[in-house]
Amino acid sequence: MKLSKFKYDLDEKRIALHPAYNRDESKMMVLNRAKRTIEHKMFKDIVDYFNDGDVFVFNDTKVFPARLYGNKEKTGAEIEVFLLRELNREMRLWDVLVDPARKIRIGNKLYFGEDDNLVAEVIDNTTSRGRTLRFLFDGPYDEFKKTLYNLGETPLPKFINRAVVPEDKDRYQTIFAKHEGAVAAPTAGLHFSRELLKRLEIKGAEFAYVTLHVGLGNFRSVDVEDLTKHKMDSEQIWIKEEACTKVNDAKTQRKNVCAVGTTVMRTLESSVSTQGFVKPFEGWTNKFIFPPYEFSVANRMVTNFHLPYSTLLMMVAAFGGYDFVMEAYQIALKNEYRFGTYGDAMLII
Repeated sequence: MKLSKFKYDLDEKRIALHPAYNRDESKMMVLNRAKRTIEHKMFKDIVDYFNDGDVFVFNDTKVFPARLYGNKEKTGAEIEVFLLRELNREMRLWDVLVDPARKIRIGNKLYFGEDDNLVAEVIDNTTSRGRTLRFLFDGPYDEFKKTLYNLGETPLPKFINRAVVPEDKDRYQTIFAKHEGAVAAPTAGLHFSRELLKRLEIKGAEFAYVTLHVGLGNFRSVDVEDLTKHKMDSEQIWIKEEACTKVNDAKTQRKNVCAVGTTVMRTLESSVSTQGFVKPFEGWTNKFIFPPYEFSVANRMVTNFHLPYSTLLMMVAAFGGYDFVMEAYQIALKNEYRFGTYGDAMLII
């Protein structure tokens, strides 16, 4: 499968800059693979497609305020620092991306906050834009973390071309976010409200939770035409025994298992037995799913409308069928669906 197969013309105006007023009131396109039908619904209508014993699998990762703005010592040049992951708690070491990278060298000091109340030293180059920073902070760890997060802002993807606003702190987070460590939200989960979860519960649906700390690799462009040569960034995942039991019981009883988002699908497919059952796992995954691919666990999927050439679109095309999904995208464009992180949803059954 070639990269060029995932091109389509997306007008920037179709990218949602803000979420729907209510989480569960975005539009939802329903793709039925067996009947090859497409329906247009509201997201809260998802209740009509599930029954007693069906299982939704959610990613309960929590986004932290990963984007910081600071100044370089001496020159005062503004620098954007994107926190990726904490490397060492005691030494305050972080893996980050910097912009503009050409100006940031080993030994440079960066200052953050109006009173320069946080200072970091560049101690290593990891990639062209990647650096390791050591934050210089006298005080307990909790105080340091609080200071760091107070200076950070919600890390909206760059294609949401606007300033961050206070509502993003809440809306760029799922209502079941629990385990901190993501620098991007698992977007399909953003559509679920407390009221909707309650209605699904009354219907008899079960909920299972896995964790994948979403990294910036989700937005990294694919720069090879032959997809077999693309390498995904590794992301940390946890699949607990409890989630495995719920999913495997549903499969045994021939109930529906719905992966809420590409991150959930990738997590489930990263730890599967030869019989198609999920196994407990804690570690890293760099699984890249693109057509053709034989899925082992979930038979349904909730996802958003993804950008051209993205690895997210590739996975959805693998699950829904390449031709059917690309046709659905053209219909979505004609029907003014909203694309991207804060956009509308697709349910594939």
